[in-house]
Amino acid sequence: MSPSVRRFVAFAWALLIYTVLVILWGAFVRATGSGAGCGDHWPLCNGEVIPRAETMATLIEFGHRLTSGLAGLLALGLGVWAFRLFEKGSKVRKAAAWTVFFMGTEALIGMALVKLELVAYNVSVLRAWVIAAHLLNTFLLLAALTATAWWAGGGHAPRFRGQGALGATLAATVLGVFVLGASGAVTALGDTLTIGGGIDPATDPIVAALVGLRLYHPLLALIVGVGVIASFLLVRRTGRRKAYFFSLGVLSLYLTQLAIGLINVRLMAPVPLQLIHLFLTDLIWIGLVVLCCTALGRPIPDRRPVASAA
Repeated sequence: MSPSVRRFVAFAWALLIYTVLVILWGAFVRATGSGAGCGDHWPLCNGEVIPRAETMATLIEFGHRLTSGLAGLLALGLGVWAFRLFEKGSKVRKAAAWTVFFMGTEALIGMALVKLELVAYNVSVLRAWVIAAHLLNTFLLLAALTATAWWAGGGHAPRFRGQGALGATLAATVLGVFVLGASGAVTALGDTLTIGGGIDPATDPIVAALVGLRLYHPLLALIVGVGVIASFLLVRRTGRRKAYFFSLGVLSLYLTQLAIGLINVRLMAPVPLQLIHLFLTDLIWIGLVVLCCTALGRPIPDRRPVASAA
């Protein structure tokens, strides 16, 4: 691997770590009801480039916008770098392009939340749908970033077809975690409205419906857990040591997540525990993406870096 490619790989992994931190900060904005800290202005904050920090909510929301904006610029830089460093047709190019795309849609969803005032303690069905879409887009962004870093480092691209029970099980598990993540985002919104906003479910049918999802989210988590365990057992049979390592990691994280989720419910979803819960969710998703690449991978076509690239 050339020095330029090694630098690219390091940058891609660093951007992935930074993006996870930005996601956690966004969850902190939601959990603390600070989403309206900049009013309905976007990208400006309360109509100003640098707002006066009159409230803590403004500081929290403005901080999230700054970190998100930097993430967008870094993702754009990653995309440009990938197109300069790798030849046409490279999977790294494609993954980097998807990273830029999903970073852009992430910003658009954030803008929609602000402009439509679907923030703080707003209660609406639309907000629940947008929150779920936001989480799914975040998953796609993390998958694209992970693939960019993994493939640039010489990793393989996954192939689900023709992989028998292992391919079908991993595909079902990926889909299950995808749906489970959206369910968790909507459930967290219910916690924000009831615990943070003090809204009594008995007085609002929408909040009551969101709280009712608390029963289905753990059940769905247990069902998806079966897929995680089955994936681990099937991967172990393949004899691929690297895939086994990642499958064991995903399983361990998932079991820890189930325990954290139970504690989260018992303690009425304190903000720090919500952030830990989301952090583990992101790690599980990233680990699952790498697991699919290692367990169902095939060598990426030889696309050598452009010779003139620095």
